[in-house]
Amino acid sequence: MKILDTVALKRPMPELGLPAGLVGVLVEEWEPGTYEVEFADLNGKTYAKMALNEADLLPLHHSLEKQAA
Repeated sequence: MKILDTVALKRPMPELGLPAGLVGVLVEEWEPGTYEVEFADLNGKTYAKMALNEADLLPLHHSLEKQAA
């Protein structure tokens, strides 16, 4: 994964009020495998921003191009 990739939460995080499947964008890499993810509404208003492990994130793709493993 890399900065500005679109991702979704693999599991719910009820303690934060975030459901599984919520879509966000990687905005910073804190260390290998840990990213700051920003969650915003369709108007661009941020409602959550936090560091998450890569294991909790599903990369989303917008094309059929071969993705790097």
